[in-house]
Amino acid sequence: MRIEEIKKLGLWPESKKTTNKKGIDELESIGYNLFYIGKNADLYSCPGDEAKTLLVRSDRTSVFDIPLNLEIEGKGIIQTSISNFGADFAKKSGIRTAILSQTVDKALKVYPRCQLMELCKPLEANIDNEVVQFELIFRNYLTGSLLDACQNGIDPYGLNLPSNLKQWHKFETPLFTPTTKGVKDIPLNSQKVKDTFPEIISSLEKLFKDFTTFAYERGIVVVDTKFEIFVNSAGEWVLGDEVLTPESSRFIAREDFEEENFTSMDKQILRDFGKASNWKEQAKSLKTGEKLEVNVPKEIKDKILSGYSTILERLSK
Repeated sequence: MRIEEIKKLGLWPESKKTTNKKGIDELESIGYNLFYIGKNADLYSCPGDEAKTLLVRSDRTSVFDIPLNLEIEGKGIIQTSISNFGADFAKKSGIRTAILSQTVDKALKVYPRCQLMELCKPLEANIDNEVVQFELIFRNYLTGSLLDACQNGIDPYGLNLPSNLKQWHKFETPLFTPTTKGVKDIPLNSQKVKDTFPEIISSLEKLFKDFTTFAYERGIVVVDTKFEIFVNSAGEWVLGDEVLTPESSRFIAREDFEEENFTSMDKQILRDFGKASNWKEQAKSLKTGEKLEVNVPKEIKDKILSGYSTILERLSK
């Protein structure tokens, strides 16, 4: 299905610009046509009439939603394997995902980077008289933006948390902290979103709890995760492409966590480096389509790649 047909079905947002560039030769030659270049992956329309797309992960890397000139060789292949694992875990729990079971020809050189995806519309609903899309976040520990809010006496999700909780406090039941999805993620009242999607939220909470236990038994502490929900052509809700992966979650090696070393085995390493290097300020001068030129030491790249490899090895054992 060509991108023009995809747009007619309302399955591609007008706000996202498509490209006329040619993609990988071995894909273009068999009917897959590049139509979108993302920060970390590319999308191809597929031959045939089905509303699906081919996602091809690159080794490109970004943080803080800043496009970088940085590639970490091999990361895209590992990310794809972790993403497939997360999708399979969700499917075994009875939850549909946008990632399809069918694959491209395994003889293709690019096969390890590929996922066939069902094209879906983002889940939307009216919250406080505004139609919004959602990022549904579950947290096992008090850290990050929620910690900052608590320390400043702010209750963005209507959770009524005690003000004396310390960083890395473990919640008995995972906290649900939904936000809008957009240029700026705005916190939403937790109970209002639960009341709007009771079946979805209860299913995701169980999935998050089950995965937390599964990962812990294999040496990984799951700090939090973000789910994005879409609606397919049959009107069913499905999980998006990043399901229980380092791109949507924070994972810490259990042995590190127990020694109070709370560095995530993912892009947090790069975020910390970028924060120290003031990338956010530098990125303000970028023009549309430009990438921030950064110089990342090999030891940082190797540490990130090692983290992703460890996650895949431990989850898969």
